[in-house]
Amino acid sequence: MPYVVSGILLAVAIIFPLAVPMYAHADPHLFSFPFFFWYQMLWVPICAILIGICYKLMTTEDKRRRAVLQDQAGRRGRHDAGGEAK
Repeated sequence: MPYVVSGILLAVAIIFPLAVPMYAHADPHLFSFPFFFWYQMLWVPICAILIGICYKLMTTEDKRRRAVLQDQAGRRGRHDAGGEAK
């Protein structure tokens, strides 16, 4: 599930700034900047936040998977050390 969420967040961060016809107009102005420019600049921190969320999701999932693998390896080691037949 973290992979799907990260993929969606990254797609949003890529697609919305690239959808130029959606924001290719001058109005409304913000501090005398046309909409075209301030909309693009608005996406800079938004993309940074979305990428940060993706990074956190992926590192958390990586830690979880590593813990599961170590747990499985630990169980196999204890099973083998117990002298039981394979």
